[in-house]
Amino acid sequence: MSLYSKLQPKGPSGFGYGSTAEDVTAGLSLAGKTFLVTGCNSGLGLETARVLAMRGGRIIGTARTAEKASAALAPLGGNTIGLECELSEPNSVRASVRAVKEALSGARIDALICNAGIMALPVNEQKHGVELQLFTNHVGHFILVTGLLDALAEDGRVVMVSSRAHLRAPKGGIEFDNLSGARDYAPWKAYGQSKIANLLFAKELARRLEGTKRTANAIHPGVIFTNLSRHMNPVARTAFRVLGSLMMKDVAEGAATQCYVAVHPGASAISGRYWVDSNVAEPRADGTDLATAGKLWAVTEEIVARLPVG
Repeated sequence: MSLYSKLQPKGPSGFGYGSTAEDVTAGLSLAGKTFLVTGCNSGLGLETARVLAMRGGRIIGTARTAEKASAALAPLGGNTIGLECELSEPNSVRASVRAVKEALSGARIDALICNAGIMALPVNEQKHGVELQLFTNHVGHFILVTGLLDALAEDGRVVMVSSRAHLRAPKGGIEFDNLSGARDYAPWKAYGQSKIANLLFAKELARRLEGTKRTANAIHPGVIFTNLSRHMNPVARTAFRVLGSLMMKDVAEGAATQCYVAVHPGASAISGRYWVDSNVAEPRADGTDLATAGKLWAVTEEIVARLPVG
């Protein structure tokens, strides 16, 4: 816990900046419930899986390889399964959808926590003509979530791990005329675009789920030193570490908001919102724009339709 964490007050939910994943799930029994966590092998994903398993939940965790996922989940007990889901590879994501449904054996997913991602790639990289951060963080999760909607419980929840870095997205949120990122590439702008895409996806999904008990929300976990920072230059990484003891959350605090939104009764009837420190917050204005959200959904469907299969 940082000095900053100790000084921050709690919000209307009763939790705040310094609350941990164990705090926000205290007293809850998740027995008989199933949770899918992407990026379960380290950082926030591993802590999320650990705490939800500790509360009795069944965990289906994904990582870039099944071996990494299974090794990470093994210490959590027998009620876990690790699967491959390389979000930048469409066929891997499709195979994961099939594997998850097989593993469910007729059960339903109570919460789908889209936690995995990549951050601040130093140079422009692309997959299928789309900038790699946008493809991995948004398109990959789009394929996964839409492929699993028919396996989501009647009151199931979708949690998109966005970021306050969505504030760095370009004007208007999404550069639909520059999805390759080739024009004026900047690592943090591209990352910000992928994170505002997570926000917009949750907004449009929530609209599509209206009239049901299912929910879709986006969250900012806080600033935490995790494997996401592996692409930062050495000087920035060092500064990141130094600041950590003063202002940053630790992993237990960072996993709190996604756990709260995934399982806490206080979040059960709230959909289409952005959460920070386990409380509803307001994102950048264009992160809630329904027209942009609808356009992003349609454009993403077109991208997915063009992807190779097999």
